[in-house]
Amino acid sequence: MIKINLLLTRKEKKKIGLGKEFIVLILSVVLLLVLLGFIQWWLGKEKGNTRAQIAKTKNDIVYYKSLTTEVLKKKEEQKMLQDRLNIINSLRKEKVSKVLDELSINKPEKLQIESLKKVGSKLGIEGIALDDETIVNFMTNLRKSKLFKNVDLVVSQQIEQSKIKLKKFILSCEIILT
Repeated sequence: MIKINLLLTRKEKKKIGLGKEFIVLILSVVLLLVLLGFIQWWLGKEKGNTRAQIAKTKNDIVYYKSLTTEVLKKKEEQKMLQDRLNIINSLRKEKVSKVLDELSINKPEKLQIESLKKVGSKLGIEGIALDDETIVNFMTNLRKSKLFKNVDLVVSQQIEQSKIKLKKFILSCEIILT
């Protein structure tokens, strides 16, 4: 009788087993490569997004620095304007504009005021006039004014400018603030 062995032999079983293992190995490697490729693609995308965000942040920093300098300039302008307002308000309180107005009204045409010095309620007036009579007229006008009292001539001396003889004078008076 002839015996036919229908069962696979051990060698054949090993060959089939090795083939399956090899296929599983290749599939595992392919799957690993696909997974690594996906991770690489995802990390590249994240890297691009991060770089874009960094560039946007740098642009924002530049923009906000320019805004900061602009705000500082505006604050300086505001401080300067506030200082001017404070000066205007202090002048209003001291009624300096009335004093200057009264001086310009009472000043004769042949007289030039060079400087004014105010200390408290005292006012010093320095100027140049064509003659003594012009100085006397100015002093008389100031005495008649309701804003000045105790108008006195401190110094009067003759000077020469451009070959013209003039009188330099210094007056002192008190301002009546009401």
